[in-house]
Amino acid sequence: MKTLLTFSIAAFIGLQGFSQDNPFFKEWNTPFGVPPFDEIKVEHFMPAYQAGIAEEATEIWAIIRNPEPPNFQNTILAMDRSGALLRKVTPVFGGLSSVNNNPELRSLARQFSPMMSKHRDDINLNPLLFQRVKAVYTQKDQLNLNPEQLKLLENTYRRFIRSGADLPADKQERLRQLNSELSALQVQFAQNVLAETANFTLKVTDRNRLKGLSAAQLADAQSRAQKAGEMSAFFFGLDNPSIMPFLESADDRELRTELLNAFLNRGNNNNEFDNKEIVKKIVTNRLERAKLMGYENYAEMAIEDRMSKNPETVMTFLNKMWTPTLTAAKRELVDIENMMRRQRVALPSTAADWRYFSNKAKQQKFNLNPEEVREYFQLEKVMEGIYYVCTRLWGITFEPLKDIPLPHPEATAWKCLDKDGTILGIFYWDMHPRPGTKNGGAWCGTYRATNYDENGNRIIPIITLACNFTRPSGGRPALLTTDEVKTFFHEFGHALGHLLRDTRYFGTARPERDFGEFDAQIMEHWAFQPEVLRVYAKHFKTGRVIPNTLIKKIEESRKYGQGFRTSEFLASALVDMEVHMLPEIPKDFDIVDFEYAIREKYTMLPQIPLRHRPTYFTHTFSGGYNAGYYMYLWAAQLDSDAFEAFVETGDIFNQELARKLRFEVFARGGIDNAMTLYKNFRGREPDVNALLRSRGLIQ
Repeated sequence: MKTLLTFSIAAFIGLQGFSQDNPFFKEWNTPFGVPPFDEIKVEHFMPAYQAGIAEEATEIWAIIRNPEPPNFQNTILAMDRSGALLRKVTPVFGGLSSVNNNPELRSLARQFSPMMSKHRDDINLNPLLFQRVKAVYTQKDQLNLNPEQLKLLENTYRRFIRSGADLPADKQERLRQLNSELSALQVQFAQNVLAETANFTLKVTDRNRLKGLSAAQLADAQSRAQKAGEMSAFFFGLDNPSIMPFLESADDRELRTELLNAFLNRGNNNNEFDNKEIVKKIVTNRLERAKLMGYENYAEMAIEDRMSKNPETVMTFLNKMWTPTLTAAKRELVDIENMMRRQRVALPSTAADWRYFSNKAKQQKFNLNPEEVREYFQLEKVMEGIYYVCTRLWGITFEPLKDIPLPHPEATAWKCLDKDGTILGIFYWDMHPRPGTKNGGAWCGTYRATNYDENGNRIIPIITLACNFTRPSGGRPALLTTDEVKTFFHEFGHALGHLLRDTRYFGTARPERDFGEFDAQIMEHWAFQPEVLRVYAKHFKTGRVIPNTLIKKIEESRKYGQGFRTSEFLASALVDMEVHMLPEIPKDFDIVDFEYAIREKYTMLPQIPLRHRPTYFTHTFSGGYNAGYYMYLWAAQLDSDAFEAFVETGDIFNQELARKLRFEVFARGGIDNAMTLYKNFRGREPDVNALLRSRGLIQ
């Protein structure tokens, strides 16, 4: 080990086939230092990862061998700054894999996973390194550190403890095995879901079976078919822009059922992409890992360093939400089945009926046509609305960038400027689905995180925002549903968290995980405010501003259907918590059987499936939300309460509150505990009833 670590990086790279053409081994002479996407090839990643691992290992060895007594500068700060090459290559690989995947990248992901797991364990389980960290930690009260330095020290020490640095050697060895296996299993789980989503297409050749669909939906389905060489067919996929409008609008109950069943059974088809056994292995390994660390179950370990602190607090919160949510869902079910009776549709209702008849009931109750609403939500105009909100709140502005490398030809690049003209960061938008190569859903990530260099200069973030919104089709621009508008504001809220962050260390950048959705979800509250709608909601043909009558209908109908939407979310969150709170995993464990047992335990309505059934639940089995899907709802109690603060002033753009939100919350990242940050903004702890009021679950 010592011999390898003392190799020079150049020599190591030479042994691995170093090429001067590899962009990861050069300074990026690009605008704002963005990755040179047009130069990066698949074959560049492996040598870059190998060199990055060797480089950081050498840096860690230098820290260990430093003859000076350990202190904050030569141990904690040196560790925080180590691994620059890995920080360069890892986000690029992850970003490109999520928006432009291919078999070569998938193969590399399976190789990198155990490599990185071993590398992180080599650092976090290194006894000599831990001795130095512990030596600094034990004298923390005498070091005269500022609050951010102290937080970095505490985070670093806690990371070692939670990684098993205090365990005996035999348990550490088993921990390494579990970490490596988990890393590989999670990659395979995600790749299986990607394949299952891409591999199913509902092909319809009889246009008469597509009654209820709008002209735009038909044009999109026809375009999908034509791209596949079918000139007289209509294709519907399992990506949200295709399936969700179909489930809401298609009159044909049999087709709705076929498409929904395919969606719900991803990873549960007993084929090469089946995820049931993978889930069993993941939860078994996670539990064993937790027990090695001295915990009774995995959820106990996972939640300990979050804002909620323990599973009991989470379950109390979820149960407090569940009762009014189930009551609201049952009220909605009455509406749905009454609508079915009036249309002489056979009962009982099924999962394939809910969205369709809920949509019909909503239209009848509020005289609201979703297709009419979409005509006012042109994608580019919604973007203008987001920018308007940001400018009104903080004075920040946005400029499009040309002649800059892009992660995908469909992406666009933007520059964000503070009100004094200072550049806050660069970000990319990637808006539309590419089934089979682009991950589903929507997300925000970074190609470079906010930090400061050794001279105290701020390094601006480079951010990526990816969504799967309906494409332009049939001569119409991309027109968004209200859910897509909400998602648009949400993801940009995450971008704001990066753009406005002002932390100096990588180890203090992120707040507790269950506070991590706050920045995104509070932005959602501005999306449908009348003052904001009048700025961006303009008819795509006439340019006419959305009429007040339609604004009123949107507001009146906004809370309708929250019983269904919150139920499907809570169902997934409860299954996630329950499976990770198990003290033992039976040998005959089957995650689908477990799901149905939890449904029965909470008397979940059979017409409402989980938003994410376990066999395609990437959030918890591959996406880092393990024992953590509740975090969206946990953050929702915070953002609902926080937005009420603006409403209480009578000004949703109140400048004093906007300033506090920026500098007391967004800017501070993880420097303080999340509850401290929140109380600094709100003046008190959050009121969960604000969330229930926001969703219409209580009066």
